[in-house]
Amino acid sequence: MAVATRVVLIIEYDGTDYYGFQAQSSQPTIQSELEAAIARLTGTERRVVAASRTDAGVHASGQVVSFRTESALSRRDFSAG
Repeated sequence: MAVATRVVLIIEYDGTDYYGFQAQSSQPTIQSELEAAIARLTGTERRVVAASRTDAGVHASGQVVSFRTESALSRRDFSAG
């Protein structure tokens, strides 16, 4: 069994087209987008935990989020740069 690793990301985004950070069943949110991207990258669904949340239409810079994964991907694989 693989050991779970906590991945911490510092993110920024333009929230114009989103209904805040926290996942909602019928609206696009930042959390939903992040979780979908992580699932595509790792092949498993994971819940993202945020240090803070934003309201609808709000932008963020330096927001901290984390999740656990058993993926063998390197830290670089989770980086945008």
